[in-house]
Amino acid sequence: MEPNCPTSSNDYAADISSIRQAQVRIEPFAHRTPVLTSKTLDSIAGRKLYFKCECFQKGGAFKFRGACNAIYSLDDHHAAKGVVTHSSGNHAAALALAAKLRGIPAYIVIPKNAPKCKVENVKRYGGQVIWSEPSMQSREDTANKVLQDTGAVLIHPYNDGRIISGQGTISLEFLEQASDIDTLIVPISGGGMISGVALAAKAINPAIRILAAEPMGANDAFQSKSNGRITKLSEVNTIADGLRAFLGDLTWPIVRDLVDDVIVVDDKEIIQAMKLCYEILKIAVEPSGAIGLAAVLSDGFRKNPVYSECYHIGIVLSGGNVDLGVLWNSFDK
Repeated sequence: MEPNCPTSSNDYAADISSIRQAQVRIEPFAHRTPVLTSKTLDSIAGRKLYFKCECFQKGGAFKFRGACNAIYSLDDHHAAKGVVTHSSGNHAAALALAAKLRGIPAYIVIPKNAPKCKVENVKRYGGQVIWSEPSMQSREDTANKVLQDTGAVLIHPYNDGRIISGQGTISLEFLEQASDIDTLIVPISGGGMISGVALAAKAINPAIRILAAEPMGANDAFQSKSNGRITKLSEVNTIADGLRAFLGDLTWPIVRDLVDDVIVVDDKEIIQAMKLCYEILKIAVEPSGAIGLAAVLSDGFRKNPVYSECYHIGIVLSGGNVDLGVLWNSFDK
């Protein structure tokens, strides 16, 4: 492994150089995900759409990129003690899988209300599940205890330069696969993916627009951009279980400076976008992954003259780990 590797988020700055290094580091392990197009969806949207299918990534979501980069950034001494994280979903499974590939332990703190399908993924990949209460405080406290007991390395789900750099590899691939893209629409939660995507995309093409897509019931990024500071909500309520986190101190400055706008949509729009992914693209996309399509089809986007020159739009379908029980219930509403 690489000497003098960083072991904490503060030791590792994310920029275009670190993103290109991450691409080389994860290339033997991560899928180069396909880009799909649909003339039917182009007609509905009135634009040319390109869909980066991270639902086909290992672990079923983009999170494997960051997790893989973080784990293979560790030197052998630190890696041997294992890694720990707290996550309600795709990052948990991604870290468990990346740790399995490297042959090291993964201690995964999961809130009791996490989607069953995502918990099963963690177990399938050999992660050691430690339960916490649903609150962020309980998640962090439980993870800290695991750290003290094991000496493992903390890999935060998004507020970590190694994670941000890994997620930024999406842009390197996407803009190579579809070089006409003038706008990228990316789901936003804690900001790890959109931070990496924005850093890489703006380095390649400074004129490219980076738009965040966020659910109405968890619109802290929208409020943070409006207020000029990190704004946390007292509660969140959205079907998009992967978009319930708040921005971190590493992701916020990037979102503040490089994300051009935040488009907010409601859960009904997200569910409709999921249905279109099933019916037209013929792929399974979870609510968090479908929100980019929901955003580009929303009145807030289509009727805003600011976006009239967004002709070639790249949409990141960030994951496909669908809790089918919740999905069927949502379709029946």
